[in-house]
Amino acid sequence: MDIKAKIEELVGKIKNDPALLSNFQSDPVKTVEGIVGVDLPDDQINPIVDGIKAKMSMDSLSGVAGKLGGLFK
Repeated sequence: MDIKAKIEELVGKIKNDPALLSNFQSDPVKTVEGIVGVDLPDDQINPIVDGIKAKMSMDSLSGVAGKLGGLFK
């Protein structure tokens, strides 16, 4: 399994579904396991959850930076 591709896929699903986003914010492990449909061991699910959080944070920062960049033109 390509972890990076899976993280991208999960980020897309979570960001586009307000209910999933809310669930992810309150219980990320359970939400990811629910989307994937498999109860994974902590040593496998935690890096995926961390990757999703990092990707979502980076996407948010990119959006803010883009908005701020327009102020300085």
